[in-house]
Amino acid sequence: MTQIIALTQLPNIGKVVSEKLFQVGITTPEELKAIGSEQAFIRLQTIDETACLSMLQALEGAVQGIRWHNLSKERKEELREFFNMRKI
Repeated sequence: MTQIIALTQLPNIGKVVSEKLFQVGITTPEELKAIGSEQAFIRLQTIDETACLSMLQALEGAVQGIRWHNLSKERKEELREFFNMRKI
């Protein structure tokens, strides 16, 4: 439970997303940062068919330590392209 709380200390990560991250084996902020937003998102898609672009952007913001709204336009576009390629 302490690890879930640690994940919620990151920007954009609330209780629900932190619990999902924990379920896919990402249990600390350091693990999330090491794996990166795209790989974390791929893992989340295995347990959550509703994983969306907003979740991907939230993960990237958490990795960068900023609110997802403040991601650069270029990074948002890269994430959008990645998301569109991942659609099943």
